[in-house]
Amino acid sequence: MAAIRAAGPGQDVTLLEKKDSLGNKLLLSGKGRCNLTNTEDLEYFLKRFSKNGDFLRDAFKNFFNRQLIDFFEQRGLRMKIERQLRVFPQTDRAASILDILKKELLNSGVQVIYKAKVINLLLDAGKVKAVRLENGVNIACDRAILATGGASYSFTGSDASGINIARKLGHKIIDLRPGLVPLDVKQDYPRRLEGLSLRNIRLKFSDGKTQIISEIGELVFTASGISGPLVVTLSGKVIDMLAQDRNVFVEIDLKPALSIEQLDSRLLREFKANAKKSIKNALKELLPLRLIRVFIEASAIDLLKKCSQITQKEREKIISLLKGFRMDISGSRPVEEGMVTRGGVSLKEINPRTMESRLIKGLYLCGEMIDVDADTGGFNLQAAFSTGYLAGESAASS
Repeated sequence: MAAIRAAGPGQDVTLLEKKDSLGNKLLLSGKGRCNLTNTEDLEYFLKRFSKNGDFLRDAFKNFFNRQLIDFFEQRGLRMKIERQLRVFPQTDRAASILDILKKELLNSGVQVIYKAKVINLLLDAGKVKAVRLENGVNIACDRAILATGGASYSFTGSDASGINIARKLGHKIIDLRPGLVPLDVKQDYPRRLEGLSLRNIRLKFSDGKTQIISEIGELVFTASGISGPLVVTLSGKVIDMLAQDRNVFVEIDLKPALSIEQLDSRLLREFKANAKKSIKNALKELLPLRLIRVFIEASAIDLLKKCSQITQKEREKIISLLKGFRMDISGSRPVEEGMVTRGGVSLKEINPRTMESRLIKGLYLCGEMIDVDADTGGFNLQAAFSTGYLAGESAASS
C-alpha cells in the first residue's frame, strides 16, 4: 500500500522484496481468509489498541476502514461484514486481496525487485541517499519507506530485519514481545487435553490483586498451555502482568450462564436421579468426556465414587471447580508464534502526521514494525494499511 500510494503522484517507486513472492504474511491473515478491517467507528477502533492507539488518529483520518473497503471494491473485489463487524473478502481468500494489490502495483508502474534483502540505508548529512542490499548493490534514492513487519512468523520474511536497520540508524526500539499469542501453564493438564476446545466459557486472569475478565467464548488446550480467541485477545495484558514478576493464574468458568445456586440445584437433581452411577459417569451431562478425568483428579474425589456417596463438601468442591478451574500461567509462547509483534520503533521518533522519522530526513516507517498493536478483529491490518498509505503519500509529496 505504501508503494502504491507513493507511485500515485507519478513518482519513480521501487519495491524491494526480500522473499521470492509478495504478501506471504498477508496470506496467513484471518486463517487464510484475511480479516481486512472492522467497520467500528474511529473512537472504538483506537480503544482496541493496547496503549498507543492515539498515535494512529492522523493515519486513520487520512485513510480508514471505509476507504480501504472502497479501494478493493472499486477494483472488483466485494467485501462482507461478519460477526463483531469484521470485514472479509466475499471470496473468503486472502489471495484475492493480494491479487488486487499486485495488479495495482503493476498499474501504478512500481518496479518490484524480488530476493532483494536490504541490510542498511546510506545517509548523507542526515538524509537518505541510498539503500544497500545484501549482495553489495546500492540503490540510490532520496526517500525510503521501511515496511518490513515485526518478528512474528519469520518464515514469511517478517524477521525484525527492518527494526534492526532502524536501530542501527539510531532509533530507539521498544522491546519486542509477542502479541495475540498462546499462553503456557505450569500444570500438566494441557498436555493431556491437547486439542480439546471448550466453548461458551469465561476466563478470569488474576495475580491476586488485579483481575482481567474475558467475554464468553472459546478456549483451546495446546501441548503446553491454552490458546483460542479468548486467550490470545487478552494475552498482551497477561504478559504485561508477568513482566512485573507477578504470579498470574487463570480460572476457567466452565458454566458462566449458571450461578452457584443454580449449579448446586442441578447437581442435586443429577445425583439423585443417578444415585448408583459413579461421579465419573454422572459428569458426562456437564463436561466434555476428555475433561472429566482431569476435573475429578483436581477435585480429589474418587473417580468411581457413586453419586449417592458424594458429600456436601465434595459437591461444593465440584461447583467451585466448575466456576473456577484454576491453572497457573508460566509464560507465553515466543514472539515468533505471536500473531503480531508488540513493541518496535518508538513512536516518539515518528511524526504521526507523515510517518516520517524525526531523526532522519526522507525515512518513513509504517506497519507492524512500529510500536502499535491491537486486538484481533481486523484492527492490526487496518493500522498497517493506513500507516502504509500515509507513509507513501507523505514520501511522494515531500
